[in-house]
Amino acid sequence: MLAGCATRPSPDVLKPVHLSQLTHADETPVSVSVLVATNRTPDSIRGGFGSAWADNLTYEQYGFSVPPDRKDTAITYPTARPDPERQFAIIGRKQLAKDAFVEEALRSTQSDGTVGIFVHGYNYSYQEALFRTAQIAADANIPGSPILFSWPSAAAVAGYVADRDAALSSRSDLDSLVTSLSASGKVKRIILFGHSMGGFLVMETVRQFKLQHRDDVIGKLAVILAAPDIDVDVFRSQLKDIGRMPIPISLLVSKDDRALVASSFIAGERARVGRLDIDDPVIREAALKERLRVIDITSIQASDGLGHDRYASLAKFGAQLASFESGRRSTAGDVGAYVFDAAGAAVASPFRLAGHVVGSQ
Repeated sequence: MLAGCATRPSPDVLKPVHLSQLTHADETPVSVSVLVATNRTPDSIRGGFGSAWADNLTYEQYGFSVPPDRKDTAITYPTARPDPERQFAIIGRKQLAKDAFVEEALRSTQSDGTVGIFVHGYNYSYQEALFRTAQIAADANIPGSPILFSWPSAAAVAGYVADRDAALSSRSDLDSLVTSLSASGKVKRIILFGHSMGGFLVMETVRQFKLQHRDDVIGKLAVILAAPDIDVDVFRSQLKDIGRMPIPISLLVSKDDRALVASSFIAGERARVGRLDIDDPVIREAALKERLRVIDITSIQASDGLGHDRYASLAKFGAQLASFESGRRSTAGDVGAYVFDAAGAAVASPFRLAGHVVGSQ
């Protein structure tokens, strides 16, 4: 449902190709690096990772060749002889020990001490999540290597319940990754970006930090939830346990997200956070009360036909969003309801004046 009906990439796309194998390109491909931490079980035969849960995290680093001048967020996977003008391709891959992974992550930290972690959603294979992270990294054009945390999704439409269990089982592994990075004084801010069910995993992990009294970690977190597949009442309970974050949590929502309509149906017609209506006075008041940024991204183009993958198109506005989320504009007036327009700006909703939400009357 979330990955569409097209043929899904096999683990073969993870095999690195030498630059000499790439056909001639009129324009130089974009090169990006991606770090990965995963608690999926390695597939020793095909060279990828499956949907079984592993006892330990595996750490990897990838180099990508990304086609230049792409018009949308669609990913064309490599063939036996990749065309760099049309297809993404892996040009380097190596497994890392934990210490080497952390060192590489610290080397990739941005000048202001910011590091970003992307947590994918339901129905994602390892390779799909990896290539999506490369697309986001290329479009965002933010220095450093983003980190993908890939949890053991079943990568199947019928695997919704299995994926929710896998997400819950991954809390301590995501906790371990975030903790290992936050321990360095070089890291000042960790942008924890969760999409769909990945947002549920992010919130559960932050809640775990709070229950462990890890305010040293929470103080560095900037949490962004894109189309979060979280029951509204569950989210309210999570917020109650977490309390107010030093940097307000941001919700990227859209009323016409049809994937979340399906999720709501599976859950017995219970509302999902990713479909909050910022024009609803109750939602606007709740955003202020809970010190949240609720940002409507409906105007951003989606490519999946469901309105669920707008976060991928949002990557081209990465610098603006990162600036907004990293705390450089974090003031009490930054909470409330916003509309992220097609020009790449988060502007106050028509009902938000002088830092306050007012009714439509």
